[in-house]
Amino acid sequence: MSEQTPRIQTTTVGSYPVPDWLANSPSEQAVIDATRVIFNTQREAGIDLPTDGELYRFDVNHPDTNGMIEYFTGKFSGATDRIGRSDALQYQQKTEMAFRAKPAAVVNGELGEGSLNLYDDCLRAEEVAGGPFKFTLTSPYMLSRTLLDNHYNDFEKLTMAIAEVLAEQVRGLPCDCVQVDEANIPGSPEDGPLAAAAINTILDAVDDGTETAIHFCFGNYGGQTIQSGGWKKLTDFLNELRCDHLVLELAHRPDDDLDALKDVDDRIALGLGVIDIKVNHIETAGEIAARIEKAESVLGENRVRWVHPDCGFWMLKRSVADRKIEALAAGRDQYLGIA
Repeated sequence: MSEQTPRIQTTTVGSYPVPDWLANSPSEQAVIDATRVIFNTQREAGIDLPTDGELYRFDVNHPDTNGMIEYFTGKFSGATDRIGRSDALQYQQKTEMAFRAKPAAVVNGELGEGSLNLYDDCLRAEEVAGGPFKFTLTSPYMLSRTLLDNHYNDFEKLTMAIAEVLAEQVRGLPCDCVQVDEANIPGSPEDGPLAAAAINTILDAVDDGTETAIHFCFGNYGGQTIQSGGWKKLTDFLNELRCDHLVLELAHRPDDDLDALKDVDDRIALGLGVIDIKVNHIETAGEIAARIEKAESVLGENRVRWVHPDCGFWMLKRSVADRKIEALAAGRDQYLGIA
């Protein structure tokens, strides 16, 4: 950090509500214009490391998860998103994915990049970012959970195959931070070693000098938590990760989750959720400052390096998201005594 950089920095997690004009008339130019607006909105609010809103994934046919699944699985070679009745019935036997009625794709051959091109997606954002920014992609473990595998017939091999494809995608990305998003492992801590190996495959491919982050949450579907469990059972898994910092859901979590993070290795900087994205309530600067103070009282001063929302903003109205972003920066400034 430079002398001008606050010891606790602000960032957003990834997604942003799709602007009406993009939804009504989607085009390449509309995506570029909307991305520019999203960057400017965050910077004007005081966010240190904004994201592009993940608009590179925007698809009117898949609005429910902000494209974090289908954008990737629909582009892989060796897989098809043409799902038949028998495919859906077979996939419904996967009880851990009961909230999905059908697979995102069916794997019928060796997976490859297909038409996936994250470099171009990141470059589009870089051209309008106006400063440092973070670029996000979905974890191999989470993606593999959504697939019907008729080729590898082995969940570990499928997950690592996806990891290898994504590792090639993150090389040379023109951004300041690469973040991997994972919302499924918190409910399946027993798969921690596999998920860590897959995520580390991606992290190891990121260019030297580029910050690496991993976002974990317990899911957000219609404002509801999808995964059960807590951070206590995940600390060994977190300590296996070769990342610079974590981006963790905490504003919506019980108090003992914060206490569990004392066991996270000091080499990994902690990023804590202090904005609840599952409610429309606009936090005050005082509420944010109090949450940071509470975290530091438990974890120790200088342990918290980042504050952010619990998850992405895609399910909220823009008017709500924008005010929450402003509150995040104002609360951090109030806690640190920044004028």
